[in-house]
Amino acid sequence: MKRVFSGVQPSGELTLGNYLGAIRNFVSFQHEAECFFCVVDLHAITVPQDPEDLYRRTLDIARLFIASGIDPDIATVFVQSHVSAHAELSWLLECNTYIGELRRMTQFKEKSEGRETVSAGLFTYPVLMAADILLYDTDEVPVGEDQKQHLELTRDLAQRINQRFGPVFKVPEPYIPPKDSGGRIMSLTDPTKKMAKSGDDRSSIALLDSPSVIAKKIKGAVTDSGREVRYDVEEKPAISNLMVIYSLCSGDSLETIADRYGASGYGKFKADLADVVISTLEPIQKRYQELTEPGVIEEILAQGAQRAERTAQVVLNRFREKLGLVPRRS
Repeated sequence: MKRVFSGVQPSGELTLGNYLGAIRNFVSFQHEAECFFCVVDLHAITVPQDPEDLYRRTLDIARLFIASGIDPDIATVFVQSHVSAHAELSWLLECNTYIGELRRMTQFKEKSEGRETVSAGLFTYPVLMAADILLYDTDEVPVGEDQKQHLELTRDLAQRINQRFGPVFKVPEPYIPPKDSGGRIMSLTDPTKKMAKSGDDRSSIALLDSPSVIAKKIKGAVTDSGREVRYDVEEKPAISNLMVIYSLCSGDSLETIADRYGASGYGKFKADLADVVISTLEPIQKRYQELTEPGVIEEILAQGAQRAERTAQVVLNRFREKLGLVPRRS
């Protein structure tokens, strides 16, 4: 059975875009592959975080993984910092990474732009991501377009190390969901930008937003000129994005939605879209509340970390041996 690894940063509230574009795919993957799903808290601290918020969001994302349908008895769900092999392998990989490779990372340029100070962790972030992936002999990594460059670096590092030391790492392949499968849900306020966990609160629907908040955000979502509900990414990017959300939440095709609302105007379409989104998130929110009982998610994460650690340690030890590091006697 192939292995799949993916991680989500606790750097903001999970959005409908995260669910439709990633987490829903995780739920499907768990029945097709051996899956490791990680809350990557070490990545989050490459930029300043409020400790209380980081703590809360880390547990919340884990709860939302489970509430969305990931079964911790099937898939391994854990927190990155609970498995120390991630940090250790990151250092070992850094010693095999070239400065020029990291300087070419476009996401570092974007995230560091306008900052007075930038941490070394933000610069080496892609190497930690490589460690996350390579630790689990990963076959396939679900990634968005914005992470594709980082996965290419991961592949380059694996191939470089394998060539120098012999077989050490499996070279992973990317899985990029097609756009029509929810791979890229756009902002409600700017359809040229991806719906993000942070930024303008009006631009995204959080998975834990109340029905009234969801309805208000969708009512206020930008639309295009005219009144016709029609899928056309070039001429009507805003309404096309809303149609994709409707389609993914309801299961209706874009053609069916266009036929139903075509000339009726945006008001009726938005009102019904709000109902569809609220119905989609209602069972997730209900299950999330059950997971807020003291100790429930913590126990799931503890068991997940134990399983992840067993797999990760095998790969880490394999690389340590190739490097000539003396193993500690037990």
